[in-house]
Amino acid sequence: MTGRAKFAHLLTESTRADLADIDLRPTLELVRLMNEEDARVPAAVAEVARPLADAIDAIGARVEDGGRLIYLGAGTAGRIGVLDAAECGPTFNAHPGQVIGVLAGGNDAATQASETEEDDYEAGAGDLRALEVSALDSVVGVSASGRTPYVLGGIELARARGALTIGVSCNPAARLSELVEHPIEVVVGPEFIAGSTRLKAGTAQKLVLNTISTLVMVRLGKTYGNLMIDVRATNEKLRARARSILAVASGRPADAIDAALAASGDDVKAALVMLVRDVDAAEARRRLEAGEGRVRTALADGPCG
Repeated sequence: MTGRAKFAHLLTESTRADLADIDLRPTLELVRLMNEEDARVPAAVAEVARPLADAIDAIGARVEDGGRLIYLGAGTAGRIGVLDAAECGPTFNAHPGQVIGVLAGGNDAATQASETEEDDYEAGAGDLRALEVSALDSVVGVSASGRTPYVLGGIELARARGALTIGVSCNPAARLSELVEHPIEVVVGPEFIAGSTRLKAGTAQKLVLNTISTLVMVRLGKTYGNLMIDVRATNEKLRARARSILAVASGRPADAIDAALAASGDDVKAALVMLVRDVDAAEARRRLEAGEGRVRTALADGPCG
């Protein structure tokens, strides 16, 4: 099979005849056309709500047992995984190594494209082997085409080691879907620029990974309602956010909030328990520990544990 024939059947590589003259059209029209195409993506994600929710529940159970959430991808897909993983620390206070983005070509490929790496099946397996992937872990293979050798190699290694496997692709009946326990196929159709999967496919992948990481963290008790209760108050903006969160959640005045933050060492969860239950920092931490880090449990009536 020729290189062209390998990809001819892929919806993400197909060409739209109605857009053959976009280089001749006014910019305003092109902006509107691209916006119309992008608007199709959320609906495509909505179509996979059930398999996405099932995958999130399965991932959450393993992460709660100490496993890692690992994104594996090449090119745009891999860079989106690295971005989502990097944001879990400041947003949810995820500990280092809890959410990991693995990119074909390594960290350098995040800023300097190294697309040839995606064809290396053994490299995908090797990168996960280096992470000592185990049955505790969840590995999310991300590939617009659903046939990226680097991703397929990593997924097969992950399955052989008993890890939970999830596949995020943008083509129906993708090869990746055949290899994973939780296939998620977000079919967004041909791209505005034929084959440029950093567009609709990339947007779909970003939405799916956002949903996975966010809702796994919600399931782990990293939020209180829709408040970012486990935020790391490491700069001026985040310290202001922490105070705002505590004001909404506790209804207490600014001076009480500042005192609780100072006494807890800027631990927002502990500060909230202190404010609501009128306890000191040590008791707040004891209640959180007994409640496995979940604020609602720590705030419950009674001695908690």
